[in-house]
Amino acid sequence: MGRVAVIGAGMGAMAAAARLAVAGHRVTVYERTDTYGGALRRRERDGFAFDTGPGLLPLPAVYRDLFVKTGREPLEECVELVQTDPSARHLFPDGTRVDLPNASRAGVVAALEQSVGRGAGERWGAFLVRGREAWDRTRRPLLEEPLWPNWDVLAGREPYPSVPHRRLLRTRRAATLAQVGEWELGDPRLARLLESHALAYGLDPRTAPASAAVLPYMEHAFGLWYVRGGLRELARAVYERCLARRVEFRFGAEAVRVVEKDGRAAGVELADGTLEEADHVVVGVRPDLVAGPHTTAAEGEVAPGPAGGPVPGRLTVLLALRGAGEADAVHRTVVHSPDREAELEALTGAPPAGERSSVVPTVTVLRPGDPALRPDDAHESVVLTATVPAGTDAREAELRARLMLTAAEAAVPGLRERLLWHEVRTPADVRRETGAEGVPAPALAGGGAALLRPGNTTGLVNLYRAGGWSHPGGGLPHAGMSGALVTGLIVEGPDFRGSV
Repeated sequence: MGRVAVIGAGMGAMAAAARLAVAGHRVTVYERTDTYGGALRRRERDGFAFDTGPGLLPLPAVYRDLFVKTGREPLEECVELVQTDPSARHLFPDGTRVDLPNASRAGVVAALEQSVGRGAGERWGAFLVRGREAWDRTRRPLLEEPLWPNWDVLAGREPYPSVPHRRLLRTRRAATLAQVGEWELGDPRLARLLESHALAYGLDPRTAPASAAVLPYMEHAFGLWYVRGGLRELARAVYERCLARRVEFRFGAEAVRVVEKDGRAAGVELADGTLEEADHVVVGVRPDLVAGPHTTAAEGEVAPGPAGGPVPGRLTVLLALRGAGEADAVHRTVVHSPDREAELEALTGAPPAGERSSVVPTVTVLRPGDPALRPDDAHESVVLTATVPAGTDAREAELRARLMLTAAEAAVPGLRERLLWHEVRTPADVRRETGAEGVPAPALAGGGAALLRPGNTTGLVNLYRAGGWSHPGGGLPHAGMSGALVTGLIVEGPDFRGSV
């Protein structure tokens, strides 16, 4: 077996490192910062603790598989997983409130019938059936296999099914997620519910392909989970699994270039000029952040496209509150923007910064109610997140944070009176920690390949890509899948066609 150099200690990179070590390779991870986990960070202050990256875990089976394949202790022995119920409370501009049960189609249908109105649950349930069809058509090529050489099949083929149109007496196929909401759901609140899943990844539903319907389907089908102590605990568990498999970590070691020799990847060059030899190199960061031939596409592979350009970022506001949460507080509340069109225009960066910073965004309010994240039972830690345009500066971020606080008052009664202090984390803060300020979206079929990510193989032999900026895209489950795909390609070779 050979030496493997992994660039970055994000979740996809560590998933690859652990699996490759079990396969017998000598693996070294080079991380430019002083810690692991990528976007899974924690902020601690005055006895409060906050997840500054993702706060919930969809599709935990990906990490269960990682732990099964890399050791004797299953995931549940290393972290405590808790299924959140309800999965979310949605607050709409007209005052409608709906609590959606976790992983229960029947429960969701009933909740929507009661809160939104007669027929709403039936329409949403029918939509979920079509979302499942899109999922079934794309699951294997987009999640469980390396990107096909003939990836253009995925670019042009829309997996979301056609829907009969009563008045036209024929079927029609939605091209975008917004069209799905407009044509099929029959209520602006249901359309907002649908679009919020795309907005969370910085996708504009007016341009996102209809196949983005798999995002709400995944949540409803497989549920949402919380890791006791915060999602940072999942990063810790994966890191410790790597150490147990004798993966070496080099923190404060920034890889700036992939070394090429005789047409193959031969190692990495660090910022201090040190050359580290390797038989295989895995780029676990955004591809364009490391110099080398992998930054351009080889014939037949997907060009980096949106992975290398500006994409929307995530604005996070950390709240330290006095007093315990109310009895009916829920883990996650989505407070929908009062002006959808203005929000989407602001997200694309079309208006000047001064105008877009006055638009109230859709805000996600996370209230874990976890004793590990607060000084005592007389306090509460809360995290607000919103998607913001690329290039949002500190001044604009502060203005938007004020609007987020105002929106969050609908989800947290008495928020202003309870507030001890708050911190604003901008996309620039994320960039300092991870090297990229944007929110990588999951790979999606259709849409002319705009949301296909660069493949796990490259134009250079023995050079691979893993993590959210490569196939199969962003999100914790997708990052973990990328690690499995890279492992299969290294262990089994270029003929590998399925996840390990």
